[in-house]
Amino acid sequence: MENKNSQMVSAELSLGEVTTKIKNWLNYLLSKWYVILIFGLIGAFLGLFYAKQNKPVYTATTTFVLESGESNAGSLGQMAGLAALAGIDFGASTGGIFQGDNLLELYRSRKMIEAALYSRTAADSTVSMIEKYLDVAEVKEKWKKKKPELLEISFKNIKQRSLSLQRAKDSVMEDVVANIRDKCLVVDKLDKKLSIIRVEVKSNDESFSKDFNDALVKNVNDFYVTTKTKKSQDNIKILQHKTDSVRGVMTGAITSAAIVIDNTPNLNPTKQAQRIIPTQRSQFSAETNKAILSQLIQHLEMAKMALLRETPLIQVIDEPILPLKKQFMSVYKGLIFGVIIGVMLSLFFMSIAFVIKRMVR
Repeated sequence: MENKNSQMVSAELSLGEVTTKIKNWLNYLLSKWYVILIFGLIGAFLGLFYAKQNKPVYTATTTFVLESGESNAGSLGQMAGLAALAGIDFGASTGGIFQGDNLLELYRSRKMIEAALYSRTAADSTVSMIEKYLDVAEVKEKWKKKKPELLEISFKNIKQRSLSLQRAKDSVMEDVVANIRDKCLVVDKLDKKLSIIRVEVKSNDESFSKDFNDALVKNVNDFYVTTKTKKSQDNIKILQHKTDSVRGVMTGAITSAAIVIDNTPNLNPTKQAQRIIPTQRSQFSAETNKAILSQLIQHLEMAKMALLRETPLIQVIDEPILPLKKQFMSVYKGLIFGVIIGVMLSLFFMSIAFVIKRMVR
């Protein structure tokens, strides 16, 4: 019993000590109200300054749905005999190249971003996107102060006059691509279960955000479709060439048979070899090429249908339109956030000072 009473008294004393310490802490903070006020005013000034200096960010967003084409391996399997004859390969399709997140990484690749940067702006066809970016990011202003030799770089042509300028240009392009990939470009799926892809470009210039977004989406989607269907397109070209060649040989054989008959109008019955042998040879060649041509035409049409099935469907759902969505911090938000952060910092530092004084005592 006495043990329980002692525990209750100890708990009351501990609770009383905590309450006393909290009161002392609050009294200490109230006694330093002027410090809190000073921190709040400093925070308000800094928040106001940040809101004034912070530039608005314009976001251009494109969403599109992607439906991959069907594999044509089954239909091409029946062309194996012709493939050996024509010297073409009807192997597995390229359907697995951009499965999963590969298409998203294609948007972030250096090749695609560079291609978009070398495209022209919508407002001025003589200005490239890279030049527009350097003006928006105020990079050339920094070059004037620190590296004036970089101002000689021309972005109108891919190759430069000198090797040193080419190296400098490659270095600049590498930095720009990395900066766009890390700070300006966002590529993801709206939902992992869906095939809707979203591409966002953010910058401080409204026209650059829209133009770069349009150029990047067009370049990547065209590259995607071309790569997906490249093997089928190559096979169609080879089949078309073979078909045209066989048709030409067949036409020549028919023409040769007719010429032989025309050249022997009054043939001596005892000399039929002059007409029959060349005529039959030409007829045999024509019949043989006719059979080959019919098979080539059949497989050419099958290859074209396979290409149609394999071609992916890319349908844009939403595209950026002016005016773009603008994000910026207003003066009032900067003021309020600055005051809150200043007050919280003052409370934090004074609490540390209060604890240190108690420990010293």
